[in-house]
Amino acid sequence: MTSFDAAKRLRILRQHVQTDQLLGVEAVPVGQAADQPPLPSTAPDVGRLGRDAKIQILEAIDRDEVQACDKCELCHSRTRTVFGEGDPDAPIMFVGEGPGMNEDQQGRPFVGRAGELLNKMIAAMGFERQQVYIANIVKCRPPENRTPTPAEAMTCWDYLRRQIQTIQPRVIVAVGGPAAKMLLDTTVGITALRGTWQAIDGLGPGGAAIPVMPTFHPAYLLRQYTPDNRAKVWSDLQQVMTLLQD
Repeated sequence: MTSFDAAKRLRILRQHVQTDQLLGVEAVPVGQAADQPPLPSTAPDVGRLGRDAKIQILEAIDRDEVQACDKCELCHSRTRTVFGEGDPDAPIMFVGEGPGMNEDQQGRPFVGRAGELLNKMIAAMGFERQQVYIANIVKCRPPENRTPTPAEAMTCWDYLRRQIQTIQPRVIVAVGGPAAKMLLDTTVGITALRGTWQAIDGLGPGGAAIPVMPTFHPAYLLRQYTPDNRAKVWSDLQQVMTLLQD
């Protein structure tokens, strides 16, 4: 390992410690082998975190880790990383699978035609885009917009995990089949999943589960823009709205 690599790793380690301190994590598991997958961590109660602290955490993860990430092959073909954007206090978090061409060029999630449709979906729910939080499973564009591999998704999981823990949304909308499968660790297809409440455990306040509503991806709707598909997505979003009202 070169001195540059060592300095980079030390800086990232310090950032992890600082982030965990802000999140209220007092201890982490030790003794894990380097080649083992990350151990699940207990979600801290971040309800006491103010808006400024959340912004600080998210900006630090993006600036110090994601933008320089070279943990998988996607780093070689990206133009820009796409961390995510929106309100750190958002009640809803939309999670897609990965950036496309427009997102790769601008460094922002959902900014192409699918993003325009997502904006309309958000508006129909009574929100503006800046009032929700939008992110992806992976932070770099897969070549030719292919589906991220399980290994790529696992490599990026820690970034998304900490985004969710920091934001603490009341509900997550899994946008599209790949995102739903990766987020929920399931092989069930989106046609069967959509419209049915799921949950992701351990990332809510005090380790509670966060409700997840899978729905069709806006890009799929653009290809299959039928009254039936539009009605299904609107039904899914109405369930989310009902949950928030309750």
